Order: sequence, then C-alpha cells, then structure tokens
Amino acid sequence: MRPKVSVVIPFYNCPYIEHALQSAFSQSWEPYEIIVVDDGSNAHSNLITPYLSRIHYLGKGNGGTASALNHGILNATGDYVVWLSSDDLFYRDKINNQVLFMEQNHLLISYTNFNYINAQSQLVQLNAAPLFPSHLDYLRCFLHGNPINGCTVMFKREVFGAIGLFDESLPYTHDYDLWFRAILNGYPPVLLNQSLTAYRTHEGMGTIKYFDVIMAEAAATNARYKNSLQHLISSMGG
Repeated sequence: MRPKVSVVIPFYNCPYIEHALQSAFSQSWEPYEIIVVDDGSNAHSNLITPYLSRIHYLGKGNGGTASALNHGILNATGDYVVWLSSDDLFYRDKINNQVLFMEQNHLLISYTNFNYINAQSQLVQLNAAPLFPSHLDYLRCFLHGNPINGCTVMFKREVFGAIGLFDESLPYTHDYDLWFRAILNGYPPVLLNQSLTAYRTHEGMGTIKYFDVIMAEAAATNARYKNSLQHLISSMGG
C-alpha cells in the first residue's frame, strides 16, 4: 500500500508562505495532508486564505517553532512526516524520492542535500550539505555543530514514540537536540544525497537576527549530549 505523507508547515508572520504551499501542492508524490500550524501570527495570515479548502489549518498561541512542529506532528495521520519551513521550498520530487529511499532502506529518519536560494527565489548555492567519508566522521561532526538542515528531514511518524518530540524549551536548536536523541537511541538520520529542498536566506530569518543567542543555545545543547555521543563513538572504534 502506498505510504501516506503528512507535510507540516510551521507559520509565523512569513511573507513567503504561498511559495512553500505551492511547492507542497506541486509534488509528484501527492501529500496525504498539508498541515499549516499558525503559531499566533499577526501578519501575512491572509496569504493562506485562498488555500484553506486544501489544507488543515491549525491555530495556536505563539510558542515557537518547536511547539508548532509538535502540534502538527500530533495532528498528523500519515505514515511519514516532513517538515517544510514557511520560507523554504520543496522541489517537485522531494517526497517521492525520499519516501522511496526510506522504504528501500527501512529507515525511520532521513535527510537530504539542499540548495540555497535568496529572497527572490534565485539560486545561490548548489548542494550545500556537508558530506562525510565515513559514519564515524558523520557522528563526530555533531560534537562541533549541526550538519543537518531540518527542513530536509523526513520522519516515520512512529519514531517520535521512541525518541520523543521536539524540545519546546529550545527556541532555535530543537532540531539539533532531536538529532542527538535520535543518534543515541540508535536511529541516526541517514543522508539521501540529492538536493530536494531550497533553503531561503533573507534578512528576516532567525538565524541572522538571533545569531549570538543561537550559538549560545547550540553550545548548551552540545554540552548536554557530548559525553554520551563521545562514548558511543568510542564504542564503535572511533
């Protein structure tokens, strides 16, 4: 039976939401459902109005991206869940290629390569994800930073029962935290080396506006898991 895929789009005052929605609707593998979680927006919600008959639109008080993702995941009914940020784009075969990759390899979490685009949706950089010569090198990278673009990830929905949801106390590094928990529980995200997502850089993005705060939070997240990951790497001969 053909797997069902839920697309979860956290939304907060984002002027690019229409582009994200159009990319979800244009998938060669049609999503089973598209869930837009409005995280207490006070701007640009009108851009979603034309699409309301084709999506599940969930409203909530402002709590941050992790809380919006969790709300969407808890309401998702597909076999797989993909996260699409409201300012990013999926390429046409994103869902198709990633589902097939996960089915063929019996994976619970995968991620892909990606391209950078600018505010005008112009291509800035191809294949921006780091590549690693070995699995141990991949694991070691997490000791220094987050090599995974969260918007490229696909989850088997059941995995959240094993590793938990996103940590809502982490405004910016909830994804980094989840990858640590996935690795330490035996479900490391596996790379499909195809650029299937366009990651938009623009002046309003949080990684630019809150860079120093994000770096401090990332350091704290790293410190919380570093010893456990080092022990795992050592046990694997690294």
